[in-house]
Amino acid sequence: MNDTAIRVRGLRKRYGGTPAVDGLDLDVTRGETLAVLGPNGAGKSTTVQILSAQLPRDGGEVAVLGTDPAQADRRFRSRLGIVSQTAGDLLELTVAEVVRHFAGYYPRPRDPGRVIAEVGLAEQAKRKIRQLSGGQRRRVDVALGVVGNPELLFLDEPTTGFDPEARRRFWDLVRSLAADGTTILLTTHYLDEAEALADRIAVIASGRIRACGTVAELVDDREVTVSWRDGGKTTDTPAALIAELSAGYAGEVPGLTVTRPSLEDAYLRLTGQEAIA
Repeated sequence: MNDTAIRVRGLRKRYGGTPAVDGLDLDVTRGETLAVLGPNGAGKSTTVQILSAQLPRDGGEVAVLGTDPAQADRRFRSRLGIVSQTAGDLLELTVAEVVRHFAGYYPRPRDPGRVIAEVGLAEQAKRKIRQLSGGQRRRVDVALGVVGNPELLFLDEPTTGFDPEARRRFWDLVRSLAADGTTILLTTHYLDEAEALADRIAVIASGRIRACGTVAELVDDREVTVSWRDGGKTTDTPAALIAELSAGYAGEVPGLTVTRPSLEDAYLRLTGQEAIA
């Protein structure tokens, strides 16, 4: 248990008669970056809100940093960083004022100026929150989530509204935090983001974890599709098939392509969705 940052067994949450989380099990190791992928309504945000003591659960066992979030106190909350919080009530303060204000809530915060630069808002530091674009306000949310130097960081769709440069800058920040030993739970719709940042990926659908592992563990690379001008075949022995085709064509196989399964293929399979042709 000392190596476990998050342990969840049978987590349940209902809204009215509809289950949002339906018997979810999950383990996150200390120092790990775990990405959670799933379609809208799969239970990602609800799970994060329960684990971060923002929402009560209806059932199941939960331990976060050795504490039941339902019994969260101020000390427990100071060990967490949550990007889903917002600066919406502080519209008349500047970016620098807001980040410094939140830094004061934590016992060992990161330097506010450095955090502002890391999220790409150095030039906007003296601007009021109300003067920022939607994407820039989301960067402020990220700054507020990491300024406390958290032991465990929850990132719930953190790069929504980011332009490509800001997104890459954020990735560098996450990698830096992970290198310093921060445990990170990231929910995202971007498969490339999960693949770039996470040690492991959990796929959630209908309120349950369908699979959890590394990209190599999730993607079944034995199912390789070999296509050529006159046909195609899925096989777990592509080299043998290509050799056979080469012999049949007495040399180069016309229109030969070899396609290995991707994380997207695994995601669509696990969530019961079909690829768009």
